[in-house]
Formats: sequence, C-alpha cells, structure tokens
Amino acid sequence: MFIYFNPSPNGSKVGDCVIRAICAVENRNWDDVYCELAVQGYSMKDMPSSNSVWGEYLKSRRYKRHFVGDDCPLCYTVKDFADSHPVGAYVVGTGTHAVAVINGNYVDNWDSGNEYPLYYWQKHNI
Repeated sequence: MFIYFNPSPNGSKVGDCVIRAICAVENRNWDDVYCELAVQGYSMKDMPSSNSVWGEYLKSRRYKRHFVGDDCPLCYTVKDFADSHPVGAYVVGTGTHAVAVINGNYVDNWDSGNEYPLYYWQKHNI
C-alpha cells in the first residue's frame, strides 16, 4: 500500500527522493540525512543524489545492495516489490528514483508504485 511521506522542511517534492527514502527507513530527520549525504558527496567529488554517493553512504551504514531479477523487467513494479516484502525496511532504486519500502508499504511523496525497481538496499546487522 502507498503511504504518503514528505519529511522535507520546506515541503519540496522533487530532487530529494533518496533523502526521503533514507529518512523513512531509518526514522531520521531530513536535515541530518541531507548533511551526511552532502559530506559523502563532497568526499567523492559528486552530487549527494548520485547513485554512487548514496550507495557508498548506505554501505557505510551496513546496508547491502541486492539486484531485482530481470525475468520480467517491465512487469515487476515497486508495488509488487512491497507486496513481496511484507517485513523489513528497504531503499529501492529504479535508476532515476529512490523509494522506501517498509513492512510491505511503499513510502513516498507521490504514488511511485508503478515504477520498475532495479535494485534495493537492505540493512544487515553484523
């Protein structure tokens, strides 16, 4: 099920999808996540929203990336991913968007359920 979520302090709706997704899965505030991603981006000399930057950030927080199978790349959606993952918290990447999936719900500031996931990040406890 889609759950509306927009932690942006000024209510922005574009350009910060990865920040929103991380805020949702980690139950953290927008300012802290933004600053940490900005530092990560600065150290890598890239933008905070770059897939490589937020990927490194999630790796540093003990997340592991998994790829979605490509048996039917245009028939498996974010909504399908959420339905097939009823437990846990994930940051799902589509290539151009990031969305949180938490306990079978996809959490975003727009209904991104028809997007096609390519990979997802899941936290692993060591």
